Amino acid sequence: MSTVLLTRDDGVATLTLNRPDKLNAFTLEMGREFVDALREADRDDTVRAIIVTGAGRAFCAGMELSEGDNVFGFDPRMDLTPAELRDRWTEPEVSDGAREPGGKLTLAILECRKPVIAAINGAGVGIGSTMTLPMDARLASTQARMGFVFARLGITPEACSTWFLPRIVGQSRALDLLYSGDIIPAGRALEIGLVDSVHEPADLLEAAHRLADRMTRGRSAHAVALTRQLVFRHLADASVLDAHLAESLALRHAAHGDGREGGLAFLGKREPHFTQPAPEGFGHVFPPAG
Repeated sequence: MSTVLLTRDDGVATLTLNRPDKLNAFTLEMGREFVDALREADRDDTVRAIIVTGAGRAFCAGMELSEGDNVFGFDPRMDLTPAELRDRWTEPEVSDGAREPGGKLTLAILECRKPVIAAINGAGVGIGSTMTLPMDARLASTQARMGFVFARLGITPEACSTWFLPRIVGQSRALDLLYSGDIIPAGRALEIGLVDSVHEPADLLEAAHRLADRMTRGRSAHAVALTRQLVFRHLADASVLDAHLAESLALRHAAHGDGREGGLAFLGKREPHFTQPAPEGFGHVFPPAG
C-alpha cells in the first residue's frame, strides 16, 4: 500500500492516510487501500481496536479534484434505476461504476468487529469529515477543522452522511452544516457533538490509544464485536422487537462463552480471562439483508 499505512502497537492498529503532500486528499486508490487495510486489521485477532488518522498536518482535505472530471469513478453506462441499483449493488461492475466510493468505505467500517476511532489531526473536509461519522468515536486536535462542503461544489453528500449526521448532531444542525458548507474549528465541533473530545496535537494519538484501551482492554472480543453490531444495526430498525430478538440471540452466545468466565471472575473477585474470539460473521444473530 502507498496511500494508507497500517501499523500495529500493543493490540491497537493505526490506519494513516498517507498523501501528506496533498493534505491526504482522497482518491479511488486510497479508498480501495483503506478498505483493504481495515479488513486486514479486523481479521487480525491480536488487534483490539483501530485508529484512523492522517500523515502530516491534515487529516483528509476531501476528494482529490485534480484527477480529471470523473473523480468519483462513475461509469456513464451505469444509468440504473433505484430498483436496479438495489438489486445489483454487489455486482462488481455496478459496485465499481455506480456506487460512490465514500459509501463503500462507510459500509466496510460498519462491518468491522473492532471499535474504530478517528484521530482527526488537522483539516478534515468533505469525505475527510463524512468518513468519521460511522466510527465509534471522533477525537480532534485543536488544529482540526471540519466541513461538509458539498453544496459549495455543486454536489450532494456521500459516505452515508445524510443518514449519520442528523443522528449525531440533530436534523437542523445537520442541514445547516450541509447547506452552508461552513468549515468549523474543533471547539465548535465539540460544542455541537460532532466530535467527542479535543486535544493538543502532541497528545491526540495518545488520547486515542487510551480510549481504545478503555473500550477493549480486558474486555471480551466476542462481546465487544456483537455489542458494536447491535448498536449500529439497531439505529435503523423500525421496531424495538428487532432489538429484543437480536439481543436475545447475542446474549445467549455470549453467556455460554466469555459470559460464564465473567460471572465466575466477578464472584471470585478476580480479573476475568476472556478467550472467546470475535465471531467471523453475524448471521447467527441478524437475519440476512434484503
